[in-house]
Amino acid sequence: MRKDPVEHLLRALYSAALYLLVPVTVYHLIWRGFRQPEYFQRWNERYAAYGAQSHGETVWIHAVSVGEVGAAAPLINALLRERPDLRLLVSTITPTGSSRARALWGDRVEHVYLPYDLSGAVRRFLAHYRPRLGLIVETELWPNLLFCCRDQGIPVYIVNARLSERSLRGYRALRALVGRALRTLRAVAAQSRRDGERFVRLGAKRDAVVVTGNLKFDIGTDPRWQASAATFREHAGSRPVWIAASTHPEEEAMVVAIHQRLRQRWPDLLLLWAPRHPERFRPASQAAIDAGWRVATRRLTRWPDPDDAVFVVDTLGELMDFYACAQVAFVGGSLQDIGGHNVLEPAAVGTAVVTGPHLHNFADIARQMQAAGAMVVGQDADAVADAVEALLADEARRSEMAAAGLVLVEHGRGALAKTLALVGRDLPAPPAT
Repeated sequence: MRKDPVEHLLRALYSAALYLLVPVTVYHLIWRGFRQPEYFQRWNERYAAYGAQSHGETVWIHAVSVGEVGAAAPLINALLRERPDLRLLVSTITPTGSSRARALWGDRVEHVYLPYDLSGAVRRFLAHYRPRLGLIVETELWPNLLFCCRDQGIPVYIVNARLSERSLRGYRALRALVGRALRTLRAVAAQSRRDGERFVRLGAKRDAVVVTGNLKFDIGTDPRWQASAATFREHAGSRPVWIAASTHPEEEAMVVAIHQRLRQRWPDLLLLWAPRHPERFRPASQAAIDAGWRVATRRLTRWPDPDDAVFVVDTLGELMDFYACAQVAFVGGSLQDIGGHNVLEPAAVGTAVVTGPHLHNFADIARQMQAAGAMVVGQDADAVADAVEALLADEARRSEMAAAGLVLVEHGRGALAKTLALVGRDLPAPPAT
């Protein structure tokens, strides 16, 4: 294959810049480690220093953090169920993603941190884990990773692919390089037509972009959710409950203010509070204590009692259980300009959903949820408080929203089957019987 001299130059400049930034990566790990100690661990994986022993061939799925691990869960569960012969490797970048993967699959999959996009580290990663196929979830576009996979003949797909207008603009400086990297892909399995078009605009081959839908609709049902809700009620009583989930630091004062307002109308109202990141568990608890409330946490007491005003869900992997315990769910990352988080999860357990206005990471799902009458979007914290208050006071409307959300989730299923059919051509053949 004839080498592209422009690609060679762009890769050289990009790689040189990354190597110059290696000291910054060390500083970043230390800085994050003071906030989340897990960042002090497993540094060898960040730089692909594994030792001499290599692994057998794998099917590799990369999911950067908690949200992407959740999106990949239906696909990974299907591969575990239908192809138990495969050796699955899940890579993440964040410790919370690692914890979520271990909580979901334990030792049934291998886990590793994806190394920084240094050409040498990427080649060591590929040589060590020997992937036969790479499945990258959503929007992780690392040029050296994609080029090295192509150079070693490893087919790579982006599955559940999404690309917002904001993210597209963010790639402007690296567009020439990222566009060439995208053209190495076997296929882009896009969540929507709009996402697919944006990948084409960034540089993907049009005939390699396929709209498969959103894997988040293929969320499974789990009897545990309703069992948890029943146990919760045994401890907490029959009082009204709302949940603030996946909140970010700038939203914490807003959550406290909303709860203060709502408890003026319902003095026994309970807030379930699940911050997005573990380093915010303690600050959220302290904010609630400073507001004068009795606070309990999942790790310390397991369940709230009738006198608790706030119950902080300071664990990972249990959010669906607690969505099922609430009448109304506020999904965070939407009052702060983060882009929102997965609003399908509360809908899937029959809980009415409220968000703020910043939903660019879930734009298509948000439009569908609003059109179906399954979600209310407040333009600011006061509007969110209005919506939560109105829903807590109106059981009939809550029921209508819950039913609409359940129907939407059910009708949206199908991305899993399409994705499996697409990537199946590059899965290793099953062993002969």
